[in-house]
Amino acid sequence: MQHMRTSGPGDEVAALDVRAVSHSYGQKRALNDVSFSIAPATFTVLLGLNGAGKTTLFSLISHLYDTRHGSIRIFSHDIRRASGEALRRVGIVFQARTLDLDLSVYQNLSYHASLHGIGGREARQRIAALLETVDMQGRQHDKARSLSGGQMRRIEIARALLHRPSLLLLDEATVGLDIESRAGILATIRKLVQAEGIGVLWATHLIDEVEDADHVVILRRGDLVASGKVSDVIRANGGSSIRETFSKLSRVDAAGMTETSP
Repeated sequence: MQHMRTSGPGDEVAALDVRAVSHSYGQKRALNDVSFSIAPATFTVLLGLNGAGKTTLFSLISHLYDTRHGSIRIFSHDIRRASGEALRRVGIVFQARTLDLDLSVYQNLSYHASLHGIGGREARQRIAALLETVDMQGRQHDKARSLSGGQMRRIEIARALLHRPSLLLLDEATVGLDIESRAGILATIRKLVQAEGIGVLWATHLIDEVEDADHVVILRRGDLVASGKVSDVIRANGGSSIRETFSKLSRVDAAGMTETSP
């Protein structure tokens, strides 16, 4: 599978550049002056407890919400001023399931392809290749409702890759899945980063989905509290592991579930 490249060798254009982004729902502040960037062809984990602001940030990056305070650029294209150019480079897997359960796998994918102007033979070739990429070959005629939760996620990932994006966003993509399904989906995404050079922003509250080689962006109640390579974040906060560091930065107890007082 090939994807759209927007920069040449040696270019340092960020896959995603978030600068001084804030967002509120009425009087409730969801994000507070958040800034970070991720490089192309890297796996970055957006880590935070439920309510940290991860989904709000995804909604701003995907232009579901308007960015009123700060700026978001995708491969140098501003999401407000050039949303078409920016979003053309992005594939998105939302937390909520979005397949049409009454359609087959192929119909779900071909409909998405047509929305991006991909039709006929090209769509069939891309769908066949992507079903193999996500280990769902031979399932194109199955109704979506017959799939397991993990299989649905794999089809949603294939759909997000159909237009060959350079940046893939996944919001809590493994919620509700069993351990084996979670591991398989993570392995598939990490392989895409290595083999295809796709940049990934993977939002989760599950610390065991973070690997030492990853980059990490940690949110707590709308504030960015750490950003960088996992090893650098651990070192900067005097921790011995990302689990310990995340617990410290998020102010959670030893079980990693309950927030403690500041």
